[in-house]
Amino acid sequence: MSAPQTNQRLYLMLPPLDEAGDWPQKLKSVLGVGDIACVLAPLTARDEGSAKKIVKALIDVTEPLGVALLIDAPSLVMRAGADGAHMRVTTDTLEKLVPDAIKALKKEDRILGIGGLRAKHDAMIAGEYDVDYVSFGDPAPDGYVPPIDQIAERAGWWAEIFNVPCVAHAATLADVATLTKVGADFISLREAIWDDARGPVAAMQEAQALLDANANARERE
Repeated sequence: MSAPQTNQRLYLMLPPLDEAGDWPQKLKSVLGVGDIACVLAPLTARDEGSAKKIVKALIDVTEPLGVALLIDAPSLVMRAGADGAHMRVTTDTLEKLVPDAIKALKKEDRILGIGGLRAKHDAMIAGEYDVDYVSFGDPAPDGYVPPIDQIAERAGWWAEIFNVPCVAHAATLADVATLTKVGADFISLREAIWDDARGPVAAMQEAQALLDANANARERE
């Protein structure tokens, strides 16, 4: 049975992939457990052929459930058949890369989210474009995730002021409660799900329970 839905939802990240491997099966096991809006599949394989194989294997799992499948290479979205892209930017690349990605993806009704945002000013610039979300704390290519206090402060600030949805990354299951309370629209999860010793299904069940409990508590305040 699917989890009850709140206005706040989960956003699931896979580790960087060079092939689909057994990830479609792993993904299928958790998608019915949590209220997951989308799945991000970062690609270490950047050639079109490999990207197509990975996307095809994963989207066969996500599409029937109405879950969007994103990749981290905007230039490959249309050719690989993904639903959209998650693009990490820096202060130097934000205004150079986002306009072209917006132009390419939005005319095809695809999703574009922006991550890697360290400064509030960068987040505000990103939000002025026609992006579908901004993301705080999304893991860097080397796996680094900022401290939860920093992510929560940024997500809470954004949620209070701006209409563009925000994603906030929970490196641990406990972080789900923290980020739900500050009003993040989507809570992203990666290591907290896939590295849990109990297995991803149990971890996802706990993540959904934490989101539901804290979203309901926030609504009563």
